[in-house]
Amino acid sequence: LIQLVSNPGDLVLDPFAGGSVRGIVAAVLGRHYTGIDLRPEQIAANVEQAQAITSDNMPRWIVGDSREAMPDEQFDLVFSCPPYADLEVYSDDPRDISTMDYPEFLQAYRAIVAGAVQRLKPDRFACFVVGDVRDKKGFYYNFVSDTIAAFQDAGARLYNEAILVTAVGSLPIRVGKQFESGRKLGKTHQNVLVFVKGDPRKATQACGPVEIGDLDSADNVGA
Repeated sequence: LIQLVSNPGDLVLDPFAGGSVRGIVAAVLGRHYTGIDLRPEQIAANVEQAQAITSDNMPRWIVGDSREAMPDEQFDLVFSCPPYADLEVYSDDPRDISTMDYPEFLQAYRAIVAGAVQRLKPDRFACFVVGDVRDKKGFYYNFVSDTIAAFQDAGARLYNEAILVTAVGSLPIRVGKQFESGRKLGKTHQNVLVFVKGDPRKATQACGPVEIGDLDSADNVGA
């Protein structure tokens, strides 16, 4: 995805940098990555892993709240995977949006999305990988749609969507009881949402030629 919607040398912003993978992959592919996360220990782990893999083009990680710690420069790509509401609580920091109830979470989340889109250059792409999760009563929050609305309200429109299918693994075992008791199906996918700020044709031109081998063949291009 980084190759498809950005160029080598581009600046990549990740407002939910709770892991090292996006930063390391971006750096290996010649991009200049900036990630933000609240937890100093997570940033330290990210830096240690990156130094072992891509020390000649180190990602930049910032410790802080993305509502306040966004850098001033303009970026060529926004690429992140946010907390899925309260599905997993990452810390006991009250600023951590994974600790919040959904209305408060959504308010903070929308502010972070708006800040990221503001720092995205015109005619560029943004991508969030998200998945819907259930509330305590078993109903879905509609987090995917809330993400789309947050981006659209911030000035970026939905342009592409893909489904990331994750390994089934132990899912059938884990969902057996909940299906019997409440007919709840297990999820084994996430939504890859790609937005454009501005003109999609100009955004495409800014990406340059497609870097991945056979993608210029019509037979190999999919959703």
